[in-house]
Amino acid sequence: MLDSWLKIKQAIFPQACMLCAASDGGELAICHDCLADLPRHSTDQCSQCGLPSYQNQLCGHCIASPPAFDATHALFRYEFPVDAMLQRYKYQHLLNMAETFAQMIIHDLPNATLPDLIIPMPLHPSRLKERGFNQSLEIARIVGKTLNVKVDAQACSRIKPSPPQASLSLKERVKNMQGAFACNTQLDGLNIALIDDVMTTGASLNSLAKTVKKAGASNVECWVVARTLPR
Repeated sequence: MLDSWLKIKQAIFPQACMLCAASDGGELAICHDCLADLPRHSTDQCSQCGLPSYQNQLCGHCIASPPAFDATHALFRYEFPVDAMLQRYKYQHLLNMAETFAQMIIHDLPNATLPDLIIPMPLHPSRLKERGFNQSLEIARIVGKTLNVKVDAQACSRIKPSPPQASLSLKERVKNMQGAFACNTQLDGLNIALIDDVMTTGASLNSLAKTVKKAGASNVECWVVARTLPR
């Protein structure tokens, strides 16, 4: 049904490519050539944290110090032009890009059991007021509607204001995230997908995963548009 609607919509209202301005942007507003050039995160990687790992085995860090989340699904490497696309989406209020990111996540998900609930990365009220929207929630809404999975933006809240993670070291990021979230409902036995735009060190998602695990969740996956990888 969705694919049929997207084809009809594209036929009536053709979109230009958001990257090169070609006339045929297709249903994702990205032309075929630009889509093929995006930095897919397709190399061997740790299934738990998404960092490169030999033959897709668990990496040493996840073995020695397992994160609270059980798996990571990252669509792209956080490199040009994906990094620029996400920056424009967040800071220039290009909300139409949420549809593009959501559909790409959906199309790239492995064939597996769907989660019981999707929880978007919460923003602190002060950050939400400053930005005007929660970029993760906008993507999560579309993913949830398309997959017919409930999205609960009220299940967890961010209770600790903090400076942007990008300005902090790894040690500071971890400390910054301690006690950052609260869960407002019981999640006993549920399989949860956390949606965020970017995973850098994983400190924010790990803290959120700890919170939902304490609320009873049995399995937690991270679904992100892009993953920062070591160079």
